Amino acid sequence: MRVLAAFDKFKDSLSAPEACAAAARAIAAMGKGWEVDSCPLADGGDGFADVLTQSAGGSKTRLTVAGPRGEPVAASIGFVPLERLPGEARVQLGAVAGEPGGSIAVIEMAAASGLALLAPGARDPLLASSWGTGELIRFASGARVRAILLGVGGSATHDLGLGALAALGIGFTTSAGIRLNPPTPATWPRIRSIDGRISGCMPPILIACDVDNPLLGPRGAVAAYGSQKGLKAEDAPALEVETARMASLVCRHFGQPESLMAVPGAGAAGGIAFSLMAAAGATLLNGFDLVASWLGLDARLADADIVLTGEGRFDDTSLRGKGPGAVVRRARALGKSVHVFAGQISLTGDFPGLESHAINPPGLPLADALAQAPALLALAVERAMSGQ
Repeated sequence: MRVLAAFDKFKDSLSAPEACAAAARAIAAMGKGWEVDSCPLADGGDGFADVLTQSAGGSKTRLTVAGPRGEPVAASIGFVPLERLPGEARVQLGAVAGEPGGSIAVIEMAAASGLALLAPGARDPLLASSWGTGELIRFASGARVRAILLGVGGSATHDLGLGALAALGIGFTTSAGIRLNPPTPATWPRIRSIDGRISGCMPPILIACDVDNPLLGPRGAVAAYGSQKGLKAEDAPALEVETARMASLVCRHFGQPESLMAVPGAGAAGGIAFSLMAAAGATLLNGFDLVASWLGLDARLADADIVLTGEGRFDDTSLRGKGPGAVVRRARALGKSVHVFAGQISLTGDFPGLESHAINPPGLPLADALAQAPALLALAVERAMSGQ
């Protein structure tokens, strides 16, 4: 029996590799001699760079950069030779992978500018900056890579990526000519002009993005993601107005049409996708499709007899989104037996061929469930597989 363990992270408790390892240990302990193929997933957020770099046998460089509130944080950049990627992944990367040789740098925004880096009481998008992400991009651009792949999930920021642009040399100045560093939303009312351009030596920037939110409006960055980043409801209208003003400044300075704000995905990660498109000609890629091809997921699903997947919470929206939901859809299309494990399961429909397992015992406090997540997941996997 061949089992594919393709887990995403369990937020605040298990990374994707840790979840896969817990499932593999549980199956090994059963003594049935089953083969387990561990395939940690990445959605562009925490673990994106590690998962993709390790899967392709790349190397990592660790740096100290500015965190979302300016505090020093350690973050890694992955460097992966393009020749080590599956052909399908190189196709999705486009022209940057069309010639032999060279490497791609893999960066996750969450490592430098992530929400998980801040205690709940310190989360405030008016004060958070993407400066550290810009530092990672700057370092990667100096490494003579063919392209930079940026995962933008899990960000703490709504600074339009202006902090990242400032770290790359772009100036945001007041009417008195004073540069504001970093240019967080709290400082935006003072900003009147922009100066500078991205260096011509910057390699192509590819943004792995699985959301289609525009920058502004009822589905824009403020409305869709502001509250989860700590934005107070009473501050949202003013931030929306300033977002529109600053985005117009960016468009004018870099000679881009204001229609760029409406591009699906422009609102990703507090607007960093918008600004990198405007300033550096960045390209948006379907994040999970790229990850799936990078990991050879379809071939691994085809080889599996049983598929295990999961994340912290799994509900109806998971089946319409990325990560484990996409694994479920692809595995069911192949007629595979699929088991989903999550701290919480909330499915309202009937999904033939899908078995779901909530790993948290009823009544267990959340703090205890998070602390015991490896054991709880292993126990749930053992119970589910015992009847196979």
